[in-house]
Amino acid sequence: MKLGVFLSAFLAARLATGGDRPFPDPALDEPRAPRKTLKKAVLAGGCFWCTEAVFEQLEGVTQVLSGYCGGTPETADYRLVSTGQTGHAESIEITYDASQITYGQLLRVFFEVAHDPTQWNRQGPDHGPQYRSAIFYMDDEQKRIAEAYIRQLEEARVFPAKIVTRLEPFRGFYLAEEYHQDFVRRNPNHGYVVINALPKIEKLRKACPRLVRRK
Repeated sequence: MKLGVFLSAFLAARLATGGDRPFPDPALDEPRAPRKTLKKAVLAGGCFWCTEAVFEQLEGVTQVLSGYCGGTPETADYRLVSTGQTGHAESIEITYDASQITYGQLLRVFFEVAHDPTQWNRQGPDHGPQYRSAIFYMDDEQKRIAEAYIRQLEEARVFPAKIVTRLEPFRGFYLAEEYHQDFVRRNPNHGYVVINALPKIEKLRKACPRLVRRK
């Protein structure tokens, strides 16, 4: 796709996130663990290259993997998922230390920085249900926190349009092909990365500096 299309899509996404309006922390969140406790979260917000790159920057996040969620293991293949017919979404599996960062704080980054939750079955230049906005909750607590935060953001009118993020029960995460893993870190000059991923990393550093990993 031509550079001008990428730029137009990116600028439209920036406008859709509400500009400089203050973004709230979740009023309902899991308690901070008293000691190192590894947990997982699975989120989908468009191309997994971009979402992976954002969450890798966070203090307390120990691993981020790109993969597919929402469909069956038999069709968890990039070529098939890209048809939009398998039920999968390009997703990331985040492993985090709950003594350093909470599930609610991950959701704040998800909604504020990682993607535009008002876009239905698309994200910027990417179209199809495989690019849908979705939270694959692991348990009732994650579901309750996500539902409460979406309600909080809607009531605060943080976005100019309705949040269309789907809450789906987690039924399996299927690792994407090796060349998709750490794509942004390994390909910082790739055209798609320059237009779509790197500005999100910069936005994260400005919007949530206290959550960014210390060098």
